Amino acid sequence: MRTFWALAVALSLQGAIAVPFNIGPVEFDLPFNLVGNSISDSPTGGYAPGEVDCPSDRPTIRKGGSLSPQESQWLERRRTATIDPMQDLLERTKIDGFDAKKYISSHAKNVSLLPNYGIGFSGGGYRALMNSAGMLAAFDSRTVNSTKPGHLGGLLQGATYVAGISGGSWLVGSIFVNNFSTVAALQYAGPGSVWQFGNSILEGPSKGGIQLLNTADYYKDIADMVGSKSDAGFNTTITDYWGRALSYQLIWGADGAPGVTFSSIALDQQFIDGKIPMPILVSNGRNRGEFLEPTNTTVFEFNPFELGTSDPTVYGFAPTKYLGTKYVAGVVPDDEKCVRGFDNAGFIIGTSSSLFNAFLLNINGTAIPKKLKDALRDILEKLSETEEDIADYTPNPFYKWNGPSNLGAIDNTLSLVDGGEAFQNIPLHPMIQPERAVDVIFAVDSSADATGWPNGTSLVTAYQRSLSKIQNGTAFPAIPDQNTFVNLGLNARPSFFGCDRANLTGPSPIIVYLPNSPYSFLSNISTFQPTTSDEDRDAIIQNGYNAATMANGTVWDSQWPSCVGCVILSRSFDRTNTKVPEACKQCFQRYCWNGTTDYRTPPPYEPPFALWPNGTSKVPTMKRSSAPQILRPLAWNFAATLVISVVMTLI
Repeated sequence: MRTFWALAVALSLQGAIAVPFNIGPVEFDLPFNLVGNSISDSPTGGYAPGEVDCPSDRPTIRKGGSLSPQESQWLERRRTATIDPMQDLLERTKIDGFDAKKYISSHAKNVSLLPNYGIGFSGGGYRALMNSAGMLAAFDSRTVNSTKPGHLGGLLQGATYVAGISGGSWLVGSIFVNNFSTVAALQYAGPGSVWQFGNSILEGPSKGGIQLLNTADYYKDIADMVGSKSDAGFNTTITDYWGRALSYQLIWGADGAPGVTFSSIALDQQFIDGKIPMPILVSNGRNRGEFLEPTNTTVFEFNPFELGTSDPTVYGFAPTKYLGTKYVAGVVPDDEKCVRGFDNAGFIIGTSSSLFNAFLLNINGTAIPKKLKDALRDILEKLSETEEDIADYTPNPFYKWNGPSNLGAIDNTLSLVDGGEAFQNIPLHPMIQPERAVDVIFAVDSSADATGWPNGTSLVTAYQRSLSKIQNGTAFPAIPDQNTFVNLGLNARPSFFGCDRANLTGPSPIIVYLPNSPYSFLSNISTFQPTTSDEDRDAIIQNGYNAATMANGTVWDSQWPSCVGCVILSRSFDRTNTKVPEACKQCFQRYCWNGTTDYRTPPPYEPPFALWPNGTSKVPTMKRSSAPQILRPLAWNFAATLVISVVMTLI
């Protein structure tokens, strides 16, 4: 066996940077302490989990259908902290005939009367990360110029929840694990830069700055970390490797910060004080041998406090901090110790984006060289046979819990897969839970349903699921079919669903649908694209900013910011019996889906640039993408290259 070099000592970077970063007409600021990351909370200091003494109040599994005590306490602080930024945002949206400042201040003593909203970012690989990043930057008051007329800065600061699936979870995880950094801080091209998408995940990060690894050391380092988890007695799968690789691109640190856990977000003082929203990542449960259907899939959420679901199948939540601990029927046996560090941040992010099995069916359509393709196919087939194409959460925290409803209760392994695998590709599920009382969800869709652009499939799936037995008290607005989305242009600009509460079957929030659309750049890049230059990365982020703001109110509708203010306030108007301003009525007429359908099969979707001169004359044809959104080939490319590299270097 060949001897490897020792890993070079990582650079330690201190201090703060505040420099402007320009991309197109929008200027971003970098008010951050060189990003940094959340607290390293693993007891081993590395990727391997470790046993610890259980606290005196030993962790237990709690029933679903309610908020955890930790979230309830946090929510009180968060709702209060949203008052000022929400008031500032609503003032700036300038709703004609309405005094937003007076309205918010008059109800500030009873925050339950005030708006409560969340933001959800869909899957779609790097395309989703970058498009969503542009929209998040548009919502962030820390982005330079985002609080000027026509912009939407502050919407993020007023949100209660921010959720992500797959590529969207890469964004949400990267923002929150890195001390709630700004988008500009993460894309900053200098020492300590994080989002280095110009280098494929197959070859690892660029050397320089905080990274000193060449490709061989990169693979060796990942293999060693995953091996340490295995040596500690925990099962590992390809998701461990995938999560470690993602960490190098998403989390600040010379080695992908292996000791940082997802639960450590709860130790951030900003989060403790309720100054920032709660991040939620979404994954699906899949019992071994099970084929997922949207109407039977158990949807799990990860938040800094818990992993679990209120779906009737499991109906339970486990403390995130103590994942890896052995539970039996909801309690830790007296002779068992607790485990911490299992919830490695990269592993959790990787779990939400671990859709591997579908790629096997489409490998012949990729541009992978034949030799690598053949090796990859062999690996995939072997993994498929043993079903190790999942994230393995052994011991299963829900072992012998909620049987017989919980079919996985007899298995000591909890198997989780990509959150978009059952086609519900926007993380709506956690925010439609009645106990969270969310009024509005800003649903950012970066799916590649039609020539690389979304066509509403995610919302259609969420609606269909709401009609099934698994919905368990949740409600969702009526959603038209995909043909109607395209024919009526609902996927080309923002649309509202669920405006009229009288037409709802339960306490459903309004869905503000924000689809990826070409404003200033062809942002429908293929999911199969392994690299993105800094120039294209910044252009896609800029396009996302333009899509969120309708180019700062210069495209489609100059009153778009006012309409955003109206939809935020809509449910609050109902609770306070406030007469809806005429300006808001006009907004709802323009943006609320009125039930019209058009089932005709549309031609291939080729949307024009919204920012082309006058928005109408000769626009270039969109580049088409043949890759279905639900595939994640980068993970499998990485897996094949990892296996081949490690084997070759160990011979």
